[in-house]
Amino acid sequence: MDEYDIIVAGSGVSGSLAAAMASKLGSKVLLLDRNKEDEPGKKTLWGWVCGDAVAKSHIEFVKSNLGNIFRSESLGMPVDGVVALSPDLNFRIPFEGEGYSLERPEFGKDLHDAAIRNGAEFIPNFNVEAPIIEDGKVVGVEGKDKDGNIKKFRGKVIVDALGISSLLRRKLPENIYIDREIDYEDIELTGRYIYNLEEIDNDLRYYDPKYALIHLNQELAPGGYGWVFPKKGNRVNIGLGFQQKSLEIRNSKMNMKDNLKSLMDYYVKWNPALKKYSLDNNHGNGQGFWSVSVRRQMESMVFPGYIGVGDAMASPNPLSAGGIGPALIGGVIAGKVASEAVQRKDSSLESLWQFNIEYNKQYGSKMAGLEIFRIFLQSLTNDEINYGMKNFITYEEAVEISYGRVPELSLTSKITKLVKGVGSMRSFKNLVWSVDRMKELNGIYNNYPKTPADFPKFKAKVQSIINEAKARMPPNPVA
Repeated sequence: MDEYDIIVAGSGVSGSLAAAMASKLGSKVLLLDRNKEDEPGKKTLWGWVCGDAVAKSHIEFVKSNLGNIFRSESLGMPVDGVVALSPDLNFRIPFEGEGYSLERPEFGKDLHDAAIRNGAEFIPNFNVEAPIIEDGKVVGVEGKDKDGNIKKFRGKVIVDALGISSLLRRKLPENIYIDREIDYEDIELTGRYIYNLEEIDNDLRYYDPKYALIHLNQELAPGGYGWVFPKKGNRVNIGLGFQQKSLEIRNSKMNMKDNLKSLMDYYVKWNPALKKYSLDNNHGNGQGFWSVSVRRQMESMVFPGYIGVGDAMASPNPLSAGGIGPALIGGVIAGKVASEAVQRKDSSLESLWQFNIEYNKQYGSKMAGLEIFRIFLQSLTNDEINYGMKNFITYEEAVEISYGRVPELSLTSKITKLVKGVGSMRSFKNLVWSVDRMKELNGIYNNYPKTPADFPKFKAKVQSIINEAKARMPPNPVA
């Protein structure tokens, strides 16, 4: 078997960056991807299925570590932020600050090219099918090349960037550190179209050339949301995501038989701002469907000889489902930690634990709290969301929550308003409970275990709070 310092499985966002970072630091890196050489990181036959939005701060994080690897044509169109609208469209809440509406195929090319420029060896058309385990440690990968031949590669550290369905993660030995499967209730089915817009109605509730819009609506996207993200060249990325269980409840109560495709098509027709449009199928990327996790990242993302990163570790933001930002951050950190482990000649669990600590510090510490708020939102009807956005949460409090920070709710004024809407008592109580649990989880993650020895107690506490939230606030998309 060919031997390398680091093997990176998957040349998507996180994998390409991990390979670029590790190669820059002097490691001998092999980058494997199932796609053709000119389509690295392509998710499915449908293309690079994604909402395409990323915060400017995440791009700057990459630049600070690898320099400016992005072309203007890949960053696409700058936007002033992401804004969520209530079901009745009367209230707007910001999610993130400045960012970009990316040209996803070009963006993926920039990331991949950075890996190659820094010295990574690349093998396309290779399907990674399993880890090689020796003495309880990952020491390589095996899979099939373009001709269907089985081939194995050995590495001192294996970086798993294979996405939500990763066979490396799912075929790890049973262990207490990494969940091998992701609960289907923590997965949202998503789909999107990219359209050329020939005529647009000037209604900023439905389309805004400066902001990426999110529509909270339990009938249109049960347990999730719809999005309308402007793109460069008078184009738009429009799509939605939903929780399967919420859709089943919604369909049953409304006597409907909707699925992902029918919901997407209805959402497009529902939007009056889009008057005349046509599919932009450049790179075969005009329409597509995919799954995204909306739980906190895995409590641990390392195993002896193994680092998981990006969608493989359920890293998308639980509230916004944004996966590009955490994948960028995780990829850079994974490349660093893997390279440092190789230099120390130590790829033990204890050595790789630094990845957990660094990722938690840079991004992950607020994600469990945001998962609690996501569970809370999925328990509300449209009327409750409208009432809550009007009366329960101020603009400033909403901003704090969207960033994973926990505000001190001004309960006196809210209780006064609550008297006028007794029907919202349950949701108000759950909001107060959720904010308290968010605060508790943020405190737990701010004391993330410094060593694997303290991890089991930490994980049990986190899972206990999440399970309590799910039991207390089951999905309830329609009355």
